[in-house]
Amino acid sequence: MQHLVSVYRSQRRFRFVLLGFFVALLSLASAAAQEARPFVEPAANLIPRTPANPTLPNIFIISDSTADFHPDRDHEGAAAIQGWGDFFPAFFDPTKVNVVNAARGGRSTRTYMTEGLWDKVLVEMKPNDVVLLQLGQNDIFEVNDRIARGTISGIGNESQEIDNQVTHKHETVHSFGWYLRKYVQDTRAKGAIPIVMSLTTRNVWKDGHVEVGVSGYREWSRTIAEQEHRTDFVDVSAIIAREYEKLGQAKVAGLFHAREPVHMTTPGAFLAAQCTVAGLKALLDAPVSQYLSNLGEQVSSATELSFKWPVNPKQPTLWIIGDSTVRNGDGEGTGGLWGWGDEIAPYFDSTRLNVVNRAVGGRSSRTYYTMHWPLLLPSIQRGDFVIMQFGHNDSGAPDDKTRARAVLPGVGDETREIVNPITGMREIVHTYGWYLRQFIAETRKKGATPLLCSLVPRKVWVAGKIRREDYARWAAEVANSESAPLLNLNEIVAARYEQLGQEKVEAFFGDPNTHTTLEGATMNARALIQALKKLQPDPLNEYLLSNSLQPES
Repeated sequence: MQHLVSVYRSQRRFRFVLLGFFVALLSLASAAAQEARPFVEPAANLIPRTPANPTLPNIFIISDSTADFHPDRDHEGAAAIQGWGDFFPAFFDPTKVNVVNAARGGRSTRTYMTEGLWDKVLVEMKPNDVVLLQLGQNDIFEVNDRIARGTISGIGNESQEIDNQVTHKHETVHSFGWYLRKYVQDTRAKGAIPIVMSLTTRNVWKDGHVEVGVSGYREWSRTIAEQEHRTDFVDVSAIIAREYEKLGQAKVAGLFHAREPVHMTTPGAFLAAQCTVAGLKALLDAPVSQYLSNLGEQVSSATELSFKWPVNPKQPTLWIIGDSTVRNGDGEGTGGLWGWGDEIAPYFDSTRLNVVNRAVGGRSSRTYYTMHWPLLLPSIQRGDFVIMQFGHNDSGAPDDKTRARAVLPGVGDETREIVNPITGMREIVHTYGWYLRQFIAETRKKGATPLLCSLVPRKVWVAGKIRREDYARWAAEVANSESAPLLNLNEIVAARYEQLGQEKVEAFFGDPNTHTTLEGATMNARALIQALKKLQPDPLNEYLLSNSLQPES
């Protein structure tokens, strides 16, 4: 079993590398072949905008020229301007789903709506369809110039009355966020699934690094998604940027049309489509995964692509697994949120120990065990260490239609058989304690040392005290029954919060009560080192730096 998993993981990584190599070669070819030809929107009647098979579900692409078809440029070959939506259907099985590229060049959130393009999509939209919302490239322009497509910056309720120079009609112009919110709400009203996406990354570099996001549109999109009932958000900007950084500025130049940083060539559009699929596969509810083609199946999720590996394979490695309180997003502080797992490496001697944070946001002990553990386990070597923290995402209904991640409460051997609504497959769901015992046993079987960590507490105050979690108690019970070291973060951090008081603790959180700021993550990392030092014996003591924990003020 482990051998098959290892082969599967190697094949996935090889195929992504192979695709990347293909893109790099094409980028060089397109750079040599490009002509400085101005962008011209193709005739609308050249582009199919409706579902091919009305009996199938649909994936709609709502975007601009960065996703649109450009058949008028086909004669230019690899150097032609092309949108990622042209290649997106290749990643999906046409017998299972229609991919409808309803992107239209030059449109903003405002003009896509005011020109009636959105109304046409709504007519075709059915319950459970998926709607990819990626607009903003053209919102940055003036509100009432010769094109009149700009929107008011931000996500507020501001508006501006104009006499539109293009339509010669009176119009009330709103903010970018107002329009995006309406797209999400209209989609939900049709019973379909909205997915908000940040923009494709431009070929703009500073100090050797590519710019991630355009103005404030990336964060505004993320905020609207969060505010609208936690709509799925795919950070396409960041995913593409990571791939550009790997290729380097010279090769990335060949992914764009001559003398402008926005519109991609054929290889650039292919890479953007691939990165979009990777982002969609990383979503917890995975709404499009059931429709993937063989090519789509080979694309690694964005989560896997962002994983780091041991710097020195000859050294032992401390692996950290858990949820978003351990590693938030890509571990780069997006949205001002950080997990404690990204802040503990400085406490260890990097010349003797690798520290690798493999936590994944949104995962429970169950979904990490079924989705990510089989890919990580082959990499764990004799002499390694595994710190594990779960519990924040383990409560709820095991067969919840949107997430399907909950476990059975407690530490017993109870089970429940379900049909997983995400995968469509039968699954035996176990208790929280059962999954923890599997992590511990399988870590030991590899000759590594498991360290069980109780979940960091939420910022929930009850009569001046932080509420303790049942999952912390259950983790302690499993640690005791399995004779595994326990790092009781839940109690240590809760006690520290109570010592500091509610006002000071506010600065530790970037959302109402769960995810920490850098200051909060740093404090939690200190608490983990404190818990390690209390172990008798501490299995990681020889790797800690001598000044690893100074007294807190």
